[in-house]
Amino acid sequence: MSKVIRIGTRDSELALWQATTVQQKLDELGLNTQLVPVKSTGDLVLDKPLYELGITGIFTKTLDVALLKGDIDIAVHSMKDVPTQLPKGIVKAAVLERAATQDILVHLGTDFLKGKGTIATGSLRRKAQWLHRYPDHSVVDLRGNVNSRLLKLIENGWNGAIFAKAGLERIKLLPKDAVLLDWMTPAPAQGAMLIVGLEKEKEILAQIEPLNHHKTDICTSIEREFLRTLEGGCTAPIGALAEIKDQTVYFKGCLHSLDGQQQLETLKECTIELVKDFGKQCALEILENGGKALMESIKDELNTIH
Repeated sequence: MSKVIRIGTRDSELALWQATTVQQKLDELGLNTQLVPVKSTGDLVLDKPLYELGITGIFTKTLDVALLKGDIDIAVHSMKDVPTQLPKGIVKAAVLERAATQDILVHLGTDFLKGKGTIATGSLRRKAQWLHRYPDHSVVDLRGNVNSRLLKLIENGWNGAIFAKAGLERIKLLPKDAVLLDWMTPAPAQGAMLIVGLEKEKEILAQIEPLNHHKTDICTSIEREFLRTLEGGCTAPIGALAEIKDQTVYFKGCLHSLDGQQQLETLKECTIELVKDFGKQCALEILENGGKALMESIKDELNTIH
């Protein structure tokens, strides 16, 4: 009988769906598993925007601690929530095949798109990209799990709220009339699930490795390298998407000012054999073309908020 692998997860419906999916895949490999739900700071503190909390990895920190203390063996995350620098002793075990990468608008009618309106989101990236396209709109902060955010949209009567398509699809809450925001560049690694484990637990890492999806791993690594080079963490309006078609990697990355007025964008491609440092090269191009000054102003602005 092999050792039971304890799977740490946040306790929201979406996080439990993700962890259960991993559990089923590990069960198919003949492994024994157990789910261990944990509440994160990001789930407990709902009265402040994420950037005001000033903690990198707010949704992953509690699980990191549980992992390092030996309370769980692996943790399952939405990859876009994970800081680009993992804590010492914790490593990437596998990246599952990616779902939809796009953002979507859940709305109470779309007439407002032609005039003034109020949109809800807790993401600086979504806020900045929305204001870049709709400068006359207001954006209000929206926190909580997917279910509570949908409820708040209805209760507050806002015109719409922005969600990741993958999240709503996974728990079967995607409205039929939701608008696909194909013009919006997603968060780095959006739509992907990440499993992390302890570096010293070689046997467990080897057991998890078969779940790794090679193409998703390459694309998300490029996007996260782009994010890390820009020094965005979770607190700057940074979007990135890498896609592989045949043997070519196509990349789109962007950086916005907090008010959305300024936009820096890069579109690049390379062959799959030359992906080493590709995300870094794309980020350096942005930094050299005004991105360095823009990042400094974003940090200054966020510091005054804190």
